[in-house]
Amino acid sequence: MTTFDTNLTTEMLKAEADRLFTRKRMLNFGLPLLVLAYLTYVFFAFDVLDLYGKANWKNGKTLVADSYSYKTHVTRDNRNAAITVAIEGERKGAYLEGMSPEWVALGETTVIDLEDGHIVTFGPKTITYDVPGYGVIKATPNRRQGVQAELPTEVVPEWINLSKNRLAITTDAGRLTVTRNRSEVFRYFTGWELFWFTLDSPYHGKSPTELMGLAFDGEAGAIWQDFWTNKMWRHQDVAWAIFETILMAFLGTLGAGMVALPLAFLAARNFSPLRSITFATRRLFDFVRGVDALIWTVVLSRAFGPGPLTGALAILVTDTGTFGKIFSEALENVDEKQIEGVQSTGASVAQRYRFGVIPQITPILLSQLLYFLESNTRSATVIGAITGGGIGLLLTQAIITQKDWEEVAYYIVLIILMVMFMDWFSGRLRRRLIGHAEKKARKRKVVSKAKAFVLP
Repeated sequence: MTTFDTNLTTEMLKAEADRLFTRKRMLNFGLPLLVLAYLTYVFFAFDVLDLYGKANWKNGKTLVADSYSYKTHVTRDNRNAAITVAIEGERKGAYLEGMSPEWVALGETTVIDLEDGHIVTFGPKTITYDVPGYGVIKATPNRRQGVQAELPTEVVPEWINLSKNRLAITTDAGRLTVTRNRSEVFRYFTGWELFWFTLDSPYHGKSPTELMGLAFDGEAGAIWQDFWTNKMWRHQDVAWAIFETILMAFLGTLGAGMVALPLAFLAARNFSPLRSITFATRRLFDFVRGVDALIWTVVLSRAFGPGPLTGALAILVTDTGTFGKIFSEALENVDEKQIEGVQSTGASVAQRYRFGVIPQITPILLSQLLYFLESNTRSATVIGAITGGGIGLLLTQAIITQKDWEEVAYYIVLIILMVMFMDWFSGRLRRRLIGHAEKKARKRKVVSKAKAFVLP
């Protein structure tokens, strides 16, 4: 007869429980401490304090202001005293000769009213800026002696940048810059000026009511043409760039699905004739999806040159590996009974695949294709910046100029709207197609079972 030591068993259970509680306590406190230690290392390794010290919040504020406003430049050529007024300083946005905004009085002495008492005067030789509460600042540009400036006080305020060849004054009302060859004033205004019509358009400055009246009078085509061919905002080019981006994502995603599906049969263990073929195909998938689409973009652009087609090929190559892995795993999990039911009707190998396999993986295939189409729309924006196509190229060009940041904001808004549209469209299409495919698959499954039951 076997006897058990109850006290020993109790002590063993208690010791085991203590070990479990100790392990849990170490995990609960150890993991947070480990994460904290890692964050501390990152803080010092990346020198966050120095990065914070170098951050120029003033430039950030200016950048944000430029995204929702525009600047009107009044420029004086100090060599011949010629005055030009232009939106964002661009020739395409220049006022006609002799024309100017209400706050600019052209003449031998040009007076610029920046409001709130800020007055800039372009005299024949001397430029003055009357700053309320500070006084009159005078600057006389000379090609030999540079810029001779006279300030009301000996101490130079922070908002004045003065050197031998340059004077820059920045206030809340505007900015004045004087160099040897040019004097320039610009003033901020809220909005995206000339978004609808340029200054040379007969419809510029007209209210929506006036435009509606002109449209009903038979000028709708001319109004649309002036808007569509806007030289500054280039709506026609932007629309084509959006189309190129979506087309790039569509061709790449669809092409990847078409290439990956037959290869997935070779990678699936239950369909591949040889294990060596399965291994080689799976490694091929690992290779093409292991390299990022941006790397493939650079490689393919060297081979085929820049263009939207190169971007589509880069998406195709990367997604072929991803789709191949997803489709092969779906094939390995198909219901063999449904295939046997189709086979029992005397179907050929191709028919067994067509009616017994494809209907089962169609929901997964469509779901992944539509999801990647939505995702690749965003990727195509970045790829387009490298290959020279789509909205990504226009966004990159606008950023490089570092001048018209309202255009950057415009392109970003369009990209967000494009992604939102593709999300809505793919979701709607996914619900309709997948729901329809699942109904047909269930119907085929019932029919195949019924036939298998009836046949001897």
